[in-house]
Amino acid sequence: MMGRRDGLMRSSSNIHQSFRGSRIVIAIAIGILMGCVFAFFYPNGFFHPYRPQTSTLTRHSKSFFQGSLSDCEADERINILKADTVKLTEKNSDLMKQVRELNEKLRLAEQGKDTAQKQYLALGEQPKAGPFGTVKGLRTNPTVVPDESVNPRLAKILEEVAVRKELVVVLANSNVKEMLEVQISTVKKAGISNYLVVALDDEIEGYCKSNGVAVYKRDPDDGVDAIGRSGGNHAVSGLKFRILREFLQLGYSVLLSDVDILYLRNPFDHLYRDSDVESMTDGHNNMTAYGYNDVFDEPAMGWARYAHTMRIWVYNSGFFYMRPTIPSIELLDRVADRLSKEKAWDQAVFNEVLFYPSHPGYEGLHASKRTMDFYSFMNSKVLFKTVRKDPNLKKLKPVIIHINYHPDKLPRMKAVVEYYFNGKQDALNSFPDGSQ
Repeated sequence: MMGRRDGLMRSSSNIHQSFRGSRIVIAIAIGILMGCVFAFFYPNGFFHPYRPQTSTLTRHSKSFFQGSLSDCEADERINILKADTVKLTEKNSDLMKQVRELNEKLRLAEQGKDTAQKQYLALGEQPKAGPFGTVKGLRTNPTVVPDESVNPRLAKILEEVAVRKELVVVLANSNVKEMLEVQISTVKKAGISNYLVVALDDEIEGYCKSNGVAVYKRDPDDGVDAIGRSGGNHAVSGLKFRILREFLQLGYSVLLSDVDILYLRNPFDHLYRDSDVESMTDGHNNMTAYGYNDVFDEPAMGWARYAHTMRIWVYNSGFFYMRPTIPSIELLDRVADRLSKEKAWDQAVFNEVLFYPSHPGYEGLHASKRTMDFYSFMNSKVLFKTVRKDPNLKKLKPVIIHINYHPDKLPRMKAVVEYYFNGKQDALNSFPDGSQ
């Protein structure tokens, strides 16, 4: 019995151990199987933050994270924009500083000597000399920076009257009213809109306003107004150099005109604008108008008896175009200063200042100049002595005619209107070549 029980006990123990081993194997198998399942459905891990959406909670979580990321990106972009704004502000500040520095340099250059050259050097690089025959110097000086604070009222008038910053300016008082009336009639016929009368008394101001002519009357100035109200042609002619300065300071080019001038065509269509001063001439042919080599003979010098001189007939100070440059303003200042200190003819002083070179004790004016075509911008000597007697020249239609060589101005002006505007062929015949 004991033998059987022992046998049964060993059999039972073996079975139990066998069953226990099987459970372990089964557990391992189940674990492997579950691992495979999880590996298949959750390849990135069960707790990985980027696992696929498997629930509403997971979807809400993902939306939350995405919203958070968008806010972060927006904040980052705002910060970038703020940084860019700061950089642009700093850059703009630097540019404004540079502009102020350039303006200051320009102002200082205007006040010094040789200002045109200094302005050019300040605003542009110094050029190298080109090949032979290609080098040309600076002829057109830079214009000044307009300063409206000089005369705000005049600035407003010029803004309305001027065309492309240019205009005709005429000074007149009641002493020359009849000539002014004839001139204005030709200005209207020639279609010139940028024409301004500087009225030197109330009568001229009233006449212009009643006839639709642009007019400017200066603010009271005892010294200037006394000359303007009662002065004759020469006195008023000298006054213009002081008055024109403000026009140039305001940045406008001025075509200064005396009242004894008739307009047949628009002069602004016939200007070159390549010089500080562009003036009509008192010359009557190519030599006298544009210059010639005049030989002076002194027999006592023997072999050296002949001295060559360069001559040109003077510019007419009653009709010239002036650009708003430093040399132009300096010309006006010099002429006005001399006329205030000495009894002199304004045209003589105008030419001396314009042409006299620098020499010991004197610094010449560095202004560029051009002589106008004497057949287009015609003086009365050319008209009455030459043109009216030549069948070919009579066919020409000048731009303007200046009755500067003759004292009987008004009747000759009316005759010119009859001849050129009304076609009266014998209108000029009754007048002598010169004055009587």
